Amino acid sequence: MPSNLPLDPPLSVTPLLDTQPSHGVGRWTWLLLVIYFISGMTGLAYEVLWARMLSLQFGVSIFGVVIAVAAFMGGLGGGSLLGARWARRSLSPLLIFAALECGVGLYALGIPWLQQTVDGALGGGGAQASLTAWYALQGGVALLLLFIPALALGASFPLMLKALESGVASPRSPLARMYGLNALGGALGALLPLLLLPVLGWSKATYVVAGISLCVAATAFLLSLRLRHPRQTPVTEPVDAAAALPLPIPVLSLLAYGGVGAAALMLQVGWTRLFGMILLRTEYVLAVLLAVFLVGIGVGSLVVRPGKRTGVATVWFAILPVLAGGMSVLGLACLPWLAEWVEQARFTSLAGALWQQGLAVAALTLPVTLVLGAWLPLLTARLGGHPAVAPWLYGINSLGAALGAMAAGFVLIPWLGTPATLCLAAALLFVCGRLLCIPATCMGALVSREAGCRKWPARGMAWAPKTLVGRASWGAMALLGVLVWQGRLYELPPVRTLLPVAQAGSQDVYLHEDAISITHVVERPDGQRLLLADLQRMDASSDPTAVEAQQNQARLPLLLHAAPRSVLFLGLGTGISAAGSLPFSPLARTGVELSQGAITAASDWFAPVNHNVMQQLRVVRDDARRFLRNDTAYYDVIIGDLFHPDLVGHSALLSVQQFQRARARLTGQGVFVQWLALNQFDAGSLDIILRSFRRVFPNAVVFMDGFRLALVGPRNTLQGAPAVLANLNRLAPAEQMAATGGEGAWTWLGRYWGDIPQSAGPVQDEWAPQIEYRLPRARYAAAVPDTMAVPTAAKAGAQHSGGRDTLNLGNLLITLLERRPSLPQAAAALHVPAAALPDFERSYVASFLAVRSWVMALSGDDSGQPQRLMRLAYEANPRDRWIGFDLADNMLATLPQAIERGIDKRSALRTILQIRPDHAEVLRALWQMEKDAGNHQAAQAYLARLKIVSPLGR
Repeated sequence: MPSNLPLDPPLSVTPLLDTQPSHGVGRWTWLLLVIYFISGMTGLAYEVLWARMLSLQFGVSIFGVVIAVAAFMGGLGGGSLLGARWARRSLSPLLIFAALECGVGLYALGIPWLQQTVDGALGGGGAQASLTAWYALQGGVALLLLFIPALALGASFPLMLKALESGVASPRSPLARMYGLNALGGALGALLPLLLLPVLGWSKATYVVAGISLCVAATAFLLSLRLRHPRQTPVTEPVDAAAALPLPIPVLSLLAYGGVGAAALMLQVGWTRLFGMILLRTEYVLAVLLAVFLVGIGVGSLVVRPGKRTGVATVWFAILPVLAGGMSVLGLACLPWLAEWVEQARFTSLAGALWQQGLAVAALTLPVTLVLGAWLPLLTARLGGHPAVAPWLYGINSLGAALGAMAAGFVLIPWLGTPATLCLAAALLFVCGRLLCIPATCMGALVSREAGCRKWPARGMAWAPKTLVGRASWGAMALLGVLVWQGRLYELPPVRTLLPVAQAGSQDVYLHEDAISITHVVERPDGQRLLLADLQRMDASSDPTAVEAQQNQARLPLLLHAAPRSVLFLGLGTGISAAGSLPFSPLARTGVELSQGAITAASDWFAPVNHNVMQQLRVVRDDARRFLRNDTAYYDVIIGDLFHPDLVGHSALLSVQQFQRARARLTGQGVFVQWLALNQFDAGSLDIILRSFRRVFPNAVVFMDGFRLALVGPRNTLQGAPAVLANLNRLAPAEQMAATGGEGAWTWLGRYWGDIPQSAGPVQDEWAPQIEYRLPRARYAAAVPDTMAVPTAAKAGAQHSGGRDTLNLGNLLITLLERRPSLPQAAAALHVPAAALPDFERSYVASFLAVRSWVMALSGDDSGQPQRLMRLAYEANPRDRWIGFDLADNMLATLPQAIERGIDKRSALRTILQIRPDHAEVLRALWQMEKDAGNHQAAQAYLARLKIVSPLGR
């Protein structure tokens, strides 16, 4: 803390220079403001890019956001305090500003290389550390790396303020204009990465922003040479400190304004979590929220007019805390309305979604941010308006903001939850705002040199004058407190309130929130349970069809190995996928899952449908990338779960680097299988993943299970049919049936889709990601199909993907059909024995007909041809579950028409049951029919079968 600007006024001091204002700056004021506007733009662009960079370490969570924001705000605060000393001593503040801006640009040019180097070093060095210790290590290093350039950006504030002050002829300080324009530039900078990242990738986008910083530095340097320096006159006689120094700033005012900064960033982190859960489930959440936040601060600073009338100032400082705290609470109360609007709205493009949802965010947050923007110029004027006061307030506020971000992300949200954290931030805003009213009764004595005031009065520290406005502010906050308590705004609303269409009638049965995600388990009216990550991303369902689809994710990889002894699951979800491994024995099972909420849900809430597999599984709570990097064991089979590829961090799980890590942990004949949900991809994005996978696994092949693609990467070569048959032959007959899900070996081999063709084009790289920018545009641009026309397999995939907007599955399937090899080519690739060719042919043709039928159904063909193709597929291979379910669903859907033609309902249902004996809806209908008819024995038999098929169903 500089000794010549203490919090308590000194008795005397001897200044070194008497600085007279320059007369050469005034006509360049507009250019200085433009320079600082662009500086604000680059600063916030850096912050968004840094947060994106940290997502590579911390995955999809608010860790990266919190650390980036904390480093940025902490650097701004410390830099402002440091720059205040430089500004007072500098002969040319603009020259120092240019040097700092140049340093930031050069540092930013090296950050991509530096971060990759540090990431590699920490990845190996933290092998033995726990997940918490690893996060702490990564976070500490990231804070240090990002604090350095932020410190330089913060020091620019007092330097530019002095440069502007020396050229302003009017007595009014340029603080409001400078602060407001810088914030508006920051809003533009927050959005700039949205344009650069999809086109250039992270590293090149950083280079572009760094280039802009260097241009700003060059312009400031040239301008500093042109401007006349201030005239300095040595001072030899001691003078009164009060006459020579800026007015002292009371300690309580500094602490209170630091608390305002802490509350502001607690709000920002909380809003990022909540709005990221409801809106814009993509890379773009942080950027849009920052832009809206800074627009409010900038406009609030520009429109405020600090007055000299004490009464007006008193009213303002009584109203500001109520507005800030009250609007924060009211915005939280509007959360269900916002979620309902987003669920039912239809956006035809990503730009439209960003624009409309950004306006919705602005409607809820701008009132608060406008107040936050107005506070600095008002408080500066209230404390005397001296130029050196603003840097101290700005610095302390930014340091408080850094602490508030850390407290919210790492303590309050995991401990209290996001809504309670927002309520606490609102209360802190009000309390600190009221503390800032304390100097009102003492300001005259404090600032009056004639009164001889040398320090803050010990008495008279009354709160704002007991006026009607002051009492009304306390009353308003009391009413808001009642609203929070009675409306339970400190709790997250039920899922059925936030998603009144998709989850109508559901009940919350489990909620876990930490800094990783918000995990819900909800129970639908029919008794089935869903696992929701961050509300709208459905990770799994206990519906019987979805259960089979998830278990297949373990069946296929384990079948393709001749004798698997160990398996590693990268991602557990509900544990249902891992349950597909239970028939294979002996088998050592290991599961890696980052979300503690998912681990608990799998153990406690999905045990009936995952057959208590968690008791036979070694669960490691860790990031999948860190685990593979540090693990020393080798596995026969590694299975990559379905991920949401358009989310930050998740796309890195589909990168070349991640595939290399998986390959390094395979045994000699090991197999790695990465599952993809086809309804999450467009053709271009899918090709990027296929190309990335083939780069690491040159002998990779593809299987298709329903609407899910299995990328199969053998460590050496795929053994094909001989391995599958040898694997099954070592199992008992009952285990063979369970291992294939009752479909048989040839059904699975018939789902072979050929190798991955070699192609030119981009790959998914951790440091140059592709798909997380392509997919949001494709998702919002896609049409929403009629759910009645979507086949059963597609519905199961859509449940897992969690997307309301579905990509063009039909076109994607056509592309895959065109790439499928001929029957002889497939038989040769899989080494199918000659005696088994008829069985393989039936399965291979059946899967082809089924996909053709789905393509026609997705295109809206109602001629009956899709149903005829599906029946032919069933006749070719009745054991194929997807074909049987699709045919059974079609028969059930047309049951009313069949009854009108005179067909007996009971007979029709039994016919459907012959096709799919495990069809839960048909079993339920027959149970109810026999129960109503008084056939209790038959009803009990159907009920017993239904409980086996659907343990959680009502």
